[in-house]
Amino acid sequence: MEIKHKDDGKKGAFYIEGNGENLALMTYTHPGPNKIIIDHTEISDQLQGQGIGYKLVDASVQYMRANNLKAIPLCPFVNAVFKKKGEEFADVRA
Repeated sequence: MEIKHKDDGKKGAFYIEGNGENLALMTYTHPGPNKIIIDHTEISDQLQGQGIGYKLVDASVQYMRANNLKAIPLCPFVNAVFKKKGEEFADVRA
């Protein structure tokens, strides 16, 4: 399952498509040049329980590290993952 990414400089998303629709989606906005606000995560019923949400977070962390970005995790799921990962994700948490 391929995680895709789009970013227009103001907002972006990590997502998984299937059958012409988003099966998993994590969205963010850019409040400034070196920060993103992760505001929403949504997983379709057919992908529930497969760890897809964690894979989306991991993809976003890789992107942030590669682009010297910090995240403000407003999405409750992402915030919980950041707290759980603690030191591992400390370098990308704003």
